[in-house]
Amino acid sequence: MKLETTCAVITGGASGLGEATARHFAAAGAQVTILDRDVERGERVAEEIGGHFARTDVTDEASVQAAIAHAMDRMGRITAAVNCAGIAYAIKTVGRDGAHPLGDFQRTLDINLTGSFNVARLAAFEMARNDPEPDGARGVIVNTASIAAYDGQKGQTAYAASKGGVVGMTLPMARDLASLGVRVMTIAPGTFKTPMLEGLGEEVQAQLAADVPCPPRLGDPAEYARLAGFIVEMGYLNGEVIRIDGALRMR
Repeated sequence: MKLETTCAVITGGASGLGEATARHFAAAGAQVTILDRDVERGERVAEEIGGHFARTDVTDEASVQAAIAHAMDRMGRITAAVNCAGIAYAIKTVGRDGAHPLGDFQRTLDINLTGSFNVARLAAFEMARNDPEPDGARGVIVNTASIAAYDGQKGQTAYAASKGGVVGMTLPMARDLASLGVRVMTIAPGTFKTPMLEGLGEEVQAQLAADVPCPPRLGDPAEYARLAGFIVEMGYLNGEVIRIDGALRMR
């Protein structure tokens, strides 16, 4: 597969890692449909890159079905799906205000884990209908986990559980879709300079950057985007999780 002939749906494409990926893919010649809840920003980014936009709630089956149908109508096919939509709460299992609210835990899993599966399964259904390339390839799914899946910090129980689930479904999903010519990969980022992290303030960002062994800085969303693009084009990558974290191990 080549980026220049890719037709991609990208969740969370209105900001952060998803926006960087949408811009990188489009710059390489790909057709891109952004799936996001932020209509104003999503439409603006789509217009800037010459792509398409569909307001999408990844936790809602009908919403994703409509978004996939919209992408198919605009692009004619789907050959790549990149799941970047996600949320994170900083809540301890038991804190000063009591036990972790169950609703916040459930919402984190619904968006980060179930949402990723919801988009992946529906995109894969469309990919399976593509004409195969010479090596049998019909599409690729790139999910987003986190290094918190392996060494989550305090206050990250819900987030780490959701991202651990994304890691856990990578190989079996790849095996499920192998006969259809659809690959499945996961990227596990470390601390990246995204809107989620920027909200913590400059001092906290500086400390997080200093904790990264090499290079001692926050990750650039463009680096995630380039890795996602590499995965699309590197057809022998399948069923694996790639950490992109500057050798950071949380403690």
